[in-house]
Amino acid sequence: MKFNRPIVVTGLMGAGKSSVARILAAELGRELRDSDPDLSARYGGATAAQTAEREGVEELHRREAEHLRESLAEQPPPVIAAAASVVEDPACREALASALVVWLDAPAEVLAERMLSGGHRPHFEPDLDVMLTKQRARRGPFFAEVADLTFDVSAAEPAEVASSVLASLGDR
Repeated sequence: MKFNRPIVVTGLMGAGKSSVARILAAELGRELRDSDPDLSARYGGATAAQTAEREGVEELHRREAEHLRESLAEQPPPVIAAAASVVEDPACREALASALVVWLDAPAEVLAERMLSGGHRPHFEPDLDVMLTKQRARRGPFFAEVADLTFDVSAAEPAEVASSVLASLGDR
């Protein structure tokens, strides 16, 4: 039986959502919908950090939620690298029921270190460890609620995670 649902890769900033989703999309021959580059292309090249600064965090999160809902509706079903903020939106959590949701999790200090490699991610607080610890506390229960598969990405490389996801598709 062919797996014919969207696959959504989510997690906090720095978890490796884009990397895992890119591998999955390539392996499955599916379109990749990635909130960061997709929204940047749609809104004049602005990064998530620039949007948060110029338009406000609420507008950034509204755009990220809209991106998820639009992507979930696409046919054939894509692989989606979804912004972490979407799990805070009840409508998005409900919409995720139609997808296979993969949660990439890791300790805040690991994610904070990874965030230093790119300026496209918004820094809502000067101390990234503190920021990510707060986000994890707030969003963690929502990630757990929607996730079908969870991976500790401090202990697994993107290719390993993608391979495990692909192996699980035969069971679904």
